[in-house]
Amino acid sequence: MEKLGPGDPQRIGAYRLLARLGAGGMGHVYLARSDRGRTVAVKLVREELAREEEFRARFRQEVQAARQVGGAWTAPVLDADTEAPVPWVATGYVAGPSLQQVVGHDHGALPERSVRILAAGLAHALEDIHATGLVHRDLKPSNVLVTIDGPRVIDFGIARALETVTDGGLTRTGALVGSPGFMAPEQVRGDRITPACDVFCLGSVLAYAATGVLPFGTANSGVHALMFRIAQEEPDLERVPEGLVDLVRDCLRKDPAERPTLGQVLRRTGAEDTVVGGRSRDPWLPGALVAQLGRHAVRLLDAEDPEAPPGPTPTEAGA
Repeated sequence: MEKLGPGDPQRIGAYRLLARLGAGGMGHVYLARSDRGRTVAVKLVREELAREEEFRARFRQEVQAARQVGGAWTAPVLDADTEAPVPWVATGYVAGPSLQQVVGHDHGALPERSVRILAAGLAHALEDIHATGLVHRDLKPSNVLVTIDGPRVIDFGIARALETVTDGGLTRTGALVGSPGFMAPEQVRGDRITPACDVFCLGSVLAYAATGVLPFGTANSGVHALMFRIAQEEPDLERVPEGLVDLVRDCLRKDPAERPTLGQVLRRTGAEDTVVGGRSRDPWLPGALVAQLGRHAVRLLDAEDPEAPPGPTPTEAGA
């Protein structure tokens, strides 16, 4: 978390901002509280995007669809204003670091048992998303948050209703949707996207969690070279534990029809013995990570109203 800056609004809708959580391609994300005391994450879109009618149409559609996603393994969409001068969306705040932070900076690769429970939680989350007709399309470590109870999937910002990715509608701009390194071959090729796309991304996330490296390498040699490897070459799974490697390899099949369904993923992870009701049955993380999550929760409790002069409202910030 970072302190609010002089250019940040103090309130967005009914939410009082407490700190900055980060920024991405769509805009800034803030830690905030409602007037009734609920802690939320509020995403305020970038000003230049707010001026584009095509973006507004896409954003409006995605927020409406994301509101339908329920379940215990995702951060629910609680509120939004898609018609504001600068549109925003509020989701439930998940008190935990991203998988990217955990593996890439704080701890390193996770033990096999933790990755198995991670797989079960993510499969449950994707089932909830797919049940509403959505494909996430951007499942990656920075969109997976790690909590004491299990993983949580966030950011449906570029999810698409299944019918809109096949009818030449709002995706007709030809923009590549997804994150290099965590894309499916059909995304690279521009083919039709189905729920199997998320299964491939799940395989990449699990390989990363188990080894600390991406299964198709990084973009150091160029994004196009990375995407070629995803579309044409086999993943490097040498360091994936023996008990997980077959599942990860099957998720990473080039042909979407050859990948397991989410139900099959759940059976192969032994989910009925490890997770229930949105949480792990037993502690699922190494002790050092559990301690880190405790410190993270304390920081959240310490977050109070920022002692700063009144800043611009979202309308003023977008002027």
